[in-house]
Amino acid sequence: MNYRLNNIYNPDLPEYLNDFLNYLGTIKGKSKNTTSAYKSDLTMFFRFMKLYRGMVPNNCDFEKIKINDIDDVFLKKIKLNDLFAFISFAENYRNNGSYARARKVASIKSFFKYLYGKAKVISDNPALELESPKIEKRNPIYLTLDESRNLLNAIDGKYKERDYCIITIFLNCGLRLSELCGINISKIKGDILEVIGKGNKERTVYLNDACLKAISSYLNIRNKKIDKIIDKDALFISKNYKRINKRSVELMLKKYLAKANLDTQKYTPHKLRHTAATLMYKYGNVDIRSLQEILGHENVSTTQIYTHVDDEELREAVKSNPLSKE
Repeated sequence: MNYRLNNIYNPDLPEYLNDFLNYLGTIKGKSKNTTSAYKSDLTMFFRFMKLYRGMVPNNCDFEKIKINDIDDVFLKKIKLNDLFAFISFAENYRNNGSYARARKVASIKSFFKYLYGKAKVISDNPALELESPKIEKRNPIYLTLDESRNLLNAIDGKYKERDYCIITIFLNCGLRLSELCGINISKIKGDILEVIGKGNKERTVYLNDACLKAISSYLNIRNKKIDKIIDKDALFISKNYKRINKRSVELMLKKYLAKANLDTQKYTPHKLRHTAATLMYKYGNVDIRSLQEILGHENVSTTQIYTHVDDEELREAVKSNPLSKE
């Protein structure tokens, strides 16, 4: 395949990395976000390797290290110790936490598995014994029910109906940011919404009364300017009449968090997803398997973070001890 003709080839990347990224997208069906993450991780890895091997000066600009000259001879010389050194570099010099390092391990393992099993470039896979760092379980950060209501009540201004609809869907359906931005009107049938999630997998989301009412109110405003809208199937439209992008939603949320006197650094669109899941689990008696389906998690272990017991329940449990009044 001629990558240049297909506008996939990136001349700044090694040939085999271009091949791998193309394989992820076309054969494995990975999303653009996932492919971009692999590209970022492996670009850093190759820059590190050139620095580690003394192929560039120690005082060079790391972000400007060229890697498009890396070939199969270079790849065949990479050993497990090199991979350990890179993960150590990510932790100590790039301040990567356990989650970021775990993603880099996943990227490296996937790449070398491809080189060994698919491309047949290497005869030994150095990443076979590479272990992912231990990730400590953390309770999700989320808004309380009252804080969620305060956030909704803080929404006003020119784009009030749109912004209210966006945050209502976040808080009720637990969508990912990319899923929300990608909503198409044609995919809404009554109270059923089809969204494209991770790995380009489509899943069904059920809309409750609050969501349906918010969508209806917003569409009444949106459709008054239908002639100006460029992507007419996109539900959420920017001020430029194009499909709204993720950055615009992030900035919009930050504005309303500030108005509601909520922490603008602590809460993000992803934390609203956590909020929806936590509220459903806490107040709706939703079982863990149903919550897994709602959130589009591939593994139930990812969903289990929402089974935490909140501090108030713990406090009441301690108070209920018959010795508490002694």
